[in-house]
Amino acid sequence: MTNETVFKKKERLFDRWAPNYDIIFTTIFYQAVHKRLLEYVELPENPQVLDLGCGTGRLLNRLAATFPTLFGTGVDLSQEMLRQARKTKKYRKQLIFVGGNAESLPFVEGQFDAVFNTISFLHYPNPDRVFSEVSRVLNSNGRFYLVDYTKADGIFSLNYFRYFGGGIKFYSPQERENLGKSVDLECIGHYYLLGPVLLTVFKKK
Repeated sequence: MTNETVFKKKERLFDRWAPNYDIIFTTIFYQAVHKRLLEYVELPENPQVLDLGCGTGRLLNRLAATFPTLFGTGVDLSQEMLRQARKTKKYRKQLIFVGGNAESLPFVEGQFDAVFNTISFLHYPNPDRVFSEVSRVLNSNGRFYLVDYTKADGIFSLNYFRYFGGGIKFYSPQERENLGKSVDLECIGHYYLLGPVLLTVFKKK
């Protein structure tokens, strides 16, 4: 299956899911994950942040509420997810949402102080390319907050093409560290947020 086919399948999956994505279960789940994540977030004054796979924009809205001088950009493959994200008007001046692919981000080098990626890394067919792009758009000493399910003994794949549009992959802490090392992102810690949901924090060298 080509990358283009995988991305098209993912896009269709999340376009269909978007109108009903913020149901009670996912809302409660993400609220818990985001609350724990914020305990580890460090941002400078007037931070520029990027949320990869922003979905309906819940994390950026929470970050904007916590860091009033933040300017955030959300990127997602799904136009329907972005449409849902843009419905929130409370932080309109602080947040923008744009279409894009995590393997080829439409931003200049060193544009962001922090990049976030929450429960979407498992969908990316080429994780090394995503890490390379994250490193490129981060400025010096910028941080990458990667939150996703993990499996302790290595990469675990689920090739459920019908349901996950090309399969999903879970990465061990060591696999995450190796991906970071290849693009000058230093791992500064792993933190379990909720069950097998692991936060890994990287710093740009």
